[in-house]
Amino acid sequence: MTRALFGEVLLFFLPFAVFAVYLVVRRRNPLRVAAWEGSVSWLAIAGLALAVLALVATGVVSERSTGSFVPTHMENGRVVPGEFR
Repeated sequence: MTRALFGEVLLFFLPFAVFAVYLVVRRRNPLRVAAWEGSVSWLAIAGLALAVLALVATGVVSERSTGSFVPTHMENGRVVPGEFR
């Protein structure tokens, strides 16, 4: 679960990173607040849109199991891991 959330956080910050690269290419200092004024809200909206689209795409494309879940249990003195059947 942490890995999935980490991916969404990276997608959220992707527009900010691209804009910082754009500022460097345009020979502006990306560490100055004046370079970011007026762009932060649009970058945040773009980042949220990317994260939501990735979550929706993951939900649509992910593998679904149609069986029931059998939890971890003991059989003949051995631990049998949980699985879908």
